[in-house]
Amino acid sequence: MNTVRLNITLPKDTAARLEKFSGHKSKSAFIAECIRFRIDQIEKEDLKKALEEGYKNTRSESLELAKEFEAADIEGWDEY
Repeated sequence: MNTVRLNITLPKDTAARLEKFSGHKSKSAFIAECIRFRIDQIEKEDLKKALEEGYKNTRSESLELAKEFEAADIEGWDEY
């Protein structure tokens, strides 16, 4: 694994919590895991927002298509 050395500054209480929760992992591994987790969350949130915007922007088009094919969708339903 390629690594990069960083020098970071943390508040004392955060450093103490890091010491407590990093457990058997090295602090570097714990910090890397936390950063990956948070970046994944942000990417999922961004994707969700983009999808919501896309759905909102195509709402009227989707409704028009649904209305256009409404007859085909209910075709044969009276048999049940």
